[in-house]
Amino acid sequence: MIDPLEVAVIRQQLGREPRGLRAVAHRCPCGRPDVVETAPRLPDGTPFPTLYYLTCPRAAAAIGGLEAAGLMREMTGRLADDAATAREYQRAHQDYLARRDAAADAAGQDRLPPGTQSAGGMPHRVKCLHALVAHELAVPGANPFGREALTAAGQWWSRGPCVIPDDGVRR
Repeated sequence: MIDPLEVAVIRQQLGREPRGLRAVAHRCPCGRPDVVETAPRLPDGTPFPTLYYLTCPRAAAAIGGLEAAGLMREMTGRLADDAATAREYQRAHQDYLARRDAAADAAGQDRLPPGTQSAGGMPHRVKCLHALVAHELAVPGANPFGREALTAAGQWWSRGPCVIPDDGVRR
């Protein structure tokens, strides 16, 4: 069960009700959730393949800047040129699928069908740094491109919490 105050923070971060929320997968150095784990299926059974979701608006903005600067294209190019990086990215993909299957099992849900995308374009391209960063934050050392993007993003938390809980109490 997720603390209701944390759910309120996540709602504020997203600007909407979170969907399929299972757990806080990582907390920002400021103490707020910045990555959540979502169920592989929404309550109505709709597949939701994004297991880890970056919720912090400051982190999302920092990563969006990297995407706009063309980092995804450069990373995708490296997959074709660097066999070691491609193998590490394939391992990240397999890790993501295994964790998503385990989340489905724990939630008593049907697993997503084989061949369902993992996240962020894995394993053949880099499509969404937000998803790769969320994976790396939730599972440190799991995602080479998420790790690289985190380093490039800098300390998005340095100005303090991105949101203040609705009750106005700083935590």
